[in-house]
Amino acid sequence: MSRLLRSLRSSQPVARFQRCCGLFPAGEEGPGAPAQPGRPQRGGGAGGQRCAAAAAGRGAPSGARSGRGPQGCAQKYVVKNYFYYYLFKFSAALGEEVFYITFLPFIYWNIDRSVSRRMIIIWSIVMYIGQVSKDILKWPRPLSPPVVKLERRTDAEYGMPSTHAMAATAISFSLLIATMNQYKYPFELGLAGAFVFSTLVCLSRLYTGMHTVLDVIGGALISAVLLVLLYPAWDLIDHLLLTSPFCPLLSIAVPLVLCYNYPKLEYYSPTRADTTTILGAGAGATVGFWLNNQYAAPAYTSENFHLGFPLLTGTTLMVMLARFLVGICTILLTRQLMKNVVLGVLCYRYKFPVSDLEARRRLEVEVPYKFVTYSSVGFSATVIVPLLHQLLGLI
Repeated sequence: MSRLLRSLRSSQPVARFQRCCGLFPAGEEGPGAPAQPGRPQRGGGAGGQRCAAAAAGRGAPSGARSGRGPQGCAQKYVVKNYFYYYLFKFSAALGEEVFYITFLPFIYWNIDRSVSRRMIIIWSIVMYIGQVSKDILKWPRPLSPPVVKLERRTDAEYGMPSTHAMAATAISFSLLIATMNQYKYPFELGLAGAFVFSTLVCLSRLYTGMHTVLDVIGGALISAVLLVLLYPAWDLIDHLLLTSPFCPLLSIAVPLVLCYNYPKLEYYSPTRADTTTILGAGAGATVGFWLNNQYAAPAYTSENFHLGFPLLTGTTLMVMLARFLVGICTILLTRQLMKNVVLGVLCYRYKFPVSDLEARRRLEVEVPYKFVTYSSVGFSATVIVPLLHQLLGLI
């Protein structure tokens, strides 16, 4: 068993998977390999001995130096199969926070509020546990070489577990569980869709060289266990979020405490910022859920839209698209406005220029900056956007 675990944690299976999919380090694509016209070698993620040596000078832990180089270090690679390249690059994007911050509101605006609420809560819990686990376990990402790394930003984080795998598993299967008893569609089709979605995202983390096989398997299994543990309490949690008078206070206070007490590292990692972004968005959305239930008439109900394909007429699709566009524009405007306002206040309070990146990474700046900005985004998505939909006659 220990030998199997060592093998799954090794970089070699990742490198072999990349080679099978046509992704090679420059110079390793084989003797006499023809150059691809119009397809120059591409610069990828941090890696190689030069980057690892540079990382050593940054004070990173010795167990995390490999594949944890500065973002400026680029690795050359050759793509010989562009179908897999674009498939897995797209699949990797499906595991990013930006996708979920747009996909989950879409469900809220166009499909079912109760389904969206459950998915947002599951997403927030799963992502927090995953991000904290990374910085507690401190397992390094795959070595480069032999692995080709296609991403840079996340290479500054630890590897175990894969939060892409966790989020994809949690979101796809929580959507299946939340809708299978409310909407009429073949369960096998829903199960296949959830499996394909989560599998593509998991495989994309191997293809991009960002995780070992064990990282991905661990992330998916942790999400599965959390879903099993949380499912019996879904209805109770949802009821408390909508009716408890303490919900707004706890929805803000608990995530803030968790963000300010995030595990400390010896060097800067974007995991705390990402976690604060997720918890902030979830907190703002939760306050919005409570306010809507207390003071606003239900704007969207399960009778508005069903997942039955015959009901998806041209008019229905146009209304759904209009809702989405209005909502996304409102979210983007809210995000930009709050970023400017909050950052301006923090710059004035702590006496540093906006361009000072190091100051913006300090705990007392980063946490309120991210939390206030994205809690405003979550609140806007669940309260302001539905009001706009009503004013524009989209409900």
